Amino acid sequence: MQHWTRAPLPHISARMKTPVHVIGGGLAGSEAAWQLARAGVPVVLHEMRPVQGTDAHHTDGLAELVCSNSFRSDDPNASAVGVLHEEMRRLGSLILRCGDAARVPAGSALAVDRDDFSARVTAAIEAEPLIEIRRECVEGLPPAEWGQTIIATGPLTAAPLAEAIRAETGEDALAFFDAIAPIVHRESIDMETAWFQSRYDKGDGKDYINCPMDEAQYGVFIDALMTGEKTVFKEWEANTPYFEGCMPIEVMAERGPQTLRFGPMKPVGLTNPRTGKKAYAVVQLRQDNASGTLWNMVGFQTKLRHAEQVRIFRSIPGLENAEFARLGGLHRNTFIKSPVLLDGSLRLKSEPRIRFAGQITGCEGYIESAAVGLMAGRFAAADAHGTAPNLPPRTTALGALLAHITGEAVAETYQPMNVNFGLFPPFDERVAKKSRKAAYAERALADLDRWIADKAD
Repeated sequence: MQHWTRAPLPHISARMKTPVHVIGGGLAGSEAAWQLARAGVPVVLHEMRPVQGTDAHHTDGLAELVCSNSFRSDDPNASAVGVLHEEMRRLGSLILRCGDAARVPAGSALAVDRDDFSARVTAAIEAEPLIEIRRECVEGLPPAEWGQTIIATGPLTAAPLAEAIRAETGEDALAFFDAIAPIVHRESIDMETAWFQSRYDKGDGKDYINCPMDEAQYGVFIDALMTGEKTVFKEWEANTPYFEGCMPIEVMAERGPQTLRFGPMKPVGLTNPRTGKKAYAVVQLRQDNASGTLWNMVGFQTKLRHAEQVRIFRSIPGLENAEFARLGGLHRNTFIKSPVLLDGSLRLKSEPRIRFAGQITGCEGYIESAAVGLMAGRFAAADAHGTAPNLPPRTTALGALLAHITGEAVAETYQPMNVNFGLFPPFDERVAKKSRKAAYAERALADLDRWIADKAD
């Protein structure tokens, strides 16, 4: 059973009339709008789809997931993102509430049926009387008469708005490519070759489908990845770096023939029940929808051309007759140099009526994006009520992520970052390495609870 509590919000003496504008209906924008409305602040949520689409989105639903369907580890005792999940639950996160409701099996991870998840977020936002949704593209910085505004347009910010941001900040927006993994129809997977098993039998032990390779098959596969025809970049894209956390499979292969065996194709923790032996390499697929009809190729983001993907991925044992619901692809990401541009409550230093939230700030990951949206919404609500934003403790996952984005990261080398225990402040006393993660988690949640209680007084 999930731990759901509602953190106290600013006192509402009367319904406010001046709305806060939120640009972008992704995870960050939806969460920011929700937090504002929960605080009694009216919101105008601007979402450009379906008026204007993107290379990655396929629907006009709010909080559409365009890459993986996984929110990663849900274990608050062993992972920083699991701690972030729990903190957001305790703060009444809409994204976590809908994620829990749309959950599909994924071992110790929180994965969701992406269509169900988006539908739940959209329905909640549409039903909230304090939120007005406007389907329109905002093509420049928000006008002064809008007052407080949160820009949460994500990594696919429309070009006119991106240019306006660059003009305002005087900083070049950094950019990288984000690659999308293919999705396979379950009925087309050969389960006489593949088998169900989670690594080390976590979860119920059957949350992943495993396709084994012997050494010869692995060698042929690596050669095919290296020689397969790739997407040709435009001249202006040629020097754009990849984000390490979403590296295309063939780019990883170029780093050395064994790289994938120590990455997404590592065979550790898995034993083929038919042979009783470990495979030389394993391709894993994770359930992608509630009905279990679609399965995502874990770690198989790619820039291979579509015909090459079908040819090469059908060489994987168990996927010889694979039918693909979606093939992999690439899209270009942009983010601002937040450590020098934003203050401690995510306001643009040169124009404090504007806040930024989500991946455009340089956080990486669905949950991190939503978390920054949650904080931006709460900070904007405090401003609307005439009180100072109350920042989360530095020892929490929220506080650690916020501190990194707003100043502790090295600006010159700033790159997208997932939440991790390396962002948390160290302990004053020595803590044994094997106990450190649990200690970070225990401290974070205890400090968050004290922070929530202090706000209630």
